[in-house]
Amino acid sequence: MTEQKYLRNVAIIAHVDHGKTTLVDQLFRSSGMFRKNQQVKERLMDSMDLERERGITIASKNGSYTHGKYRINIIDTPGHADFGGQVERVLRMADGALLLVDAQEGPMPQTFFVVKKALKANLPILLVVNKIDKEAARCHWCVDQVFDLLARLDAPDHILDFPVIYGSAKEGYMLREPEERPEAGKGMELVSEMIIRHVPPPSGSPEHPLQLQINTVDYSPYLGRLGIGKLSNGTLSIKDSVVVARRDGSISPVRITKIFGFEGNRQVPLEKASTGDIVAVAGMEDVTVGVTFTDPENPSPLPLIEIDPPTISMNFIPNDAPFAGKEGKFVTSRHLEERLKRETLADVALRVEPLSDSAGFKVSGRGELHLSILIEKMRREGYEFQVTRPRVIMREEEGRLLEPFEELTVDVDEHYQGVVIEKLGRLKGVMKDMEVKNGMVRMKFIVPTRGLLGYRSQFLSDTRGMGVMNYVFSHWGDYAGEIQNRVNGVLVVKENCTSVAYALFNLQERGKLFIRPGQELYKGQIIGEHCRPQDLVVNPAKGKKLTNMRAAGSDEAVILTPPVEMSLEDCISYVNDDELVEITPASIRLRKQSISPVS
Repeated sequence: MTEQKYLRNVAIIAHVDHGKTTLVDQLFRSSGMFRKNQQVKERLMDSMDLERERGITIASKNGSYTHGKYRINIIDTPGHADFGGQVERVLRMADGALLLVDAQEGPMPQTFFVVKKALKANLPILLVVNKIDKEAARCHWCVDQVFDLLARLDAPDHILDFPVIYGSAKEGYMLREPEERPEAGKGMELVSEMIIRHVPPPSGSPEHPLQLQINTVDYSPYLGRLGIGKLSNGTLSIKDSVVVARRDGSISPVRITKIFGFEGNRQVPLEKASTGDIVAVAGMEDVTVGVTFTDPENPSPLPLIEIDPPTISMNFIPNDAPFAGKEGKFVTSRHLEERLKRETLADVALRVEPLSDSAGFKVSGRGELHLSILIEKMRREGYEFQVTRPRVIMREEEGRLLEPFEELTVDVDEHYQGVVIEKLGRLKGVMKDMEVKNGMVRMKFIVPTRGLLGYRSQFLSDTRGMGVMNYVFSHWGDYAGEIQNRVNGVLVVKENCTSVAYALFNLQERGKLFIRPGQELYKGQIIGEHCRPQDLVVNPAKGKKLTNMRAAGSDEAVILTPPVEMSLEDCISYVNDDELVEITPASIRLRKQSISPVS
């Protein structure tokens, strides 16, 4: 065990894609953890397939490395506000926060969110200005922006006097000043030395009664559920008999069967852990986030973690489409219930309630991304189900109907600012700020959360894929009025059939298609977007009439426009209230709730 005074627990916080996980890779490498010829995959802490595919951190991870006689425990946090429930609870394990900021972009909306949570936990802020190798890097401007951000959040003077280093995690170098000459693979020890100097060792005493609050839940195929947290006080050994204080206030006995510490990104077995150590413990089958393992003779549970309430809800219902059960392993309402309840044990920001009027569940979360990641995880596990359009959760206070508003930051080329302002105006957006530099415009809007549902794909189309948008929760405000979700109607299949190229060729004039020839379709399925506001019932299997009289060369070549490829998020945000998204391990389909479309 490392002595308490040589321990440092630090959380790495940043906006999405500012380089947190890459920096952790470099810190591990610089500590001598790997052999020179050892093959180490990139973004070591991104262990989920979804994280590697999307390039974002979804679930918080723990790791550690040594620097001289010091052991530094790293907590890699999600950068997106939709996973803020994880940020709030894992910061309980940290004694300092390492803030990464892109040298070109500066602090972004999600940066504001995670910094606010770190200040609420009274953690010292250490700044790393990353990606200084970019041509448009603005290092000193970036530091000024972080100072302004902290001042806006009423940070105390000792936090405003934060240490700064500059570098490129991707290239593997760090510098004290941005004007210094960089050298690949040099200077990573500056990060470790800054952590050791400016992050205090863990508080608490090994002599006090045991206090270990669970902040994250992991799963082992051999040991079942593992609770991960920091020992705030006391010591813990294998086979200790302790008690667990549950979220409802009840206390029950537990026997510790295994203790794991962290070495790199791996869990290593320990015989004993002491105050300040971040450990994973086994022994409680139904361990959940927020419970406290404590001394049986002197129980002293830690305060429960406060979590911001959810802002968006969707209904998860069993699949009743004509193709139900053909592609999934878990299809019943009972399967759905078991899986959703299991998710709530690890994700305290998620709420699940049974529907009163039909089979299924109302699932509430922090945003579209929060719920779409859950849906994607479930379909990869073999679940088959349907979801409704996301709905914003409203509040009523003193007779006023309130809804959540987001602060939206948009970076676009000057040529596209007009169309963005026009579209956001229709979505009840109000511009608060505009800054023009080098042909790029940064605009800030306050927009109802409802208005942003499904806007991202429209935004990318309007800006030819070159715009960047980020948003974070701003406040609850008065209901902004009706917002139209979708202007155009849809193309609905008339009867069960297989799509034919000739029929699709003729349907192209009626709108955009979502399907290709040769696909199995069912009555009521949505296969495209109509060019007019009303829905249109179509027959995508209509073949060409053959005759016994043919003129040479009279046949026209069937040339199909490539269909619109829609991601899961696109589908979820596209549907109206009378439509559903059918989700299976192999397919994502759009359909009308009523299988009998009106002709």
